[in-house]
Amino acid sequence: MRFDVLTLFPEMFNALNVSVIGKGKQKGLIDINLVDIRDFSKNKHKQVDDTPYGGGAGMVIKSDVVYGAFCSIKSKDAKVIYMSPQGRVLNQEKVQKLAKNKHIILLCGHYEGIDQRLIDEIVDEEISIGDYVLTGGEIPAMVLIDSVSRYIQGVIKEESVQEESFSNGLLEYPQYTRPEIFLDKKVPDVLLSRKPSRNRKMEKKEVFGKYI
Repeated sequence: MRFDVLTLFPEMFNALNVSVIGKGKQKGLIDINLVDIRDFSKNKHKQVDDTPYGGGAGMVIKSDVVYGAFCSIKSKDAKVIYMSPQGRVLNQEKVQKLAKNKHIILLCGHYEGIDQRLIDEIVDEEISIGDYVLTGGEIPAMVLIDSVSRYIQGVIKEESVQEESFSNGLLEYPQYTRPEIFLDKKVPDVLLSRKPSRNRKMEKKEVFGKYI
């Protein structure tokens, strides 16, 4: 899976170099290419935004600058997603559908957003991670990359994907590990009395049915 990320702050994505996603990158299963929109500014000061027509607070990212960045990596097979609070809220069903793509281009807005003409020209879909406002699209883009990458074959064990929360429309059951007693609270006896097995998942569902 290839992700191209159009952003003003590529350094924010260093968090994706560790843990599961970082290992996926090392194995060559995930390719995350960060494109600095500022590099495509024709202004000597590398300005990428300007005041909005019609007035109003804040600045709007210029369409020509973003379009130059987009043209440097565009592909006819790529799905272009704009991370936007106006978009459809990301859920597990959408994550699994996105994982079937081979190339995703993520556009990260900032300030008061991006010139609408650019969005109309290149964006296939707008996606939000919740009904709240953030300072930019970088964190939502990382959320999408993380959630989608887990469904790329080889990134994590297939059985882990099949058993995790939401995969079967269910939330995860409570988990326990050593020590057996913590702050006077003991691991449920039914878990201590059974040996690990391939059917442990079903056993836990029976024990913690009230949670799922």
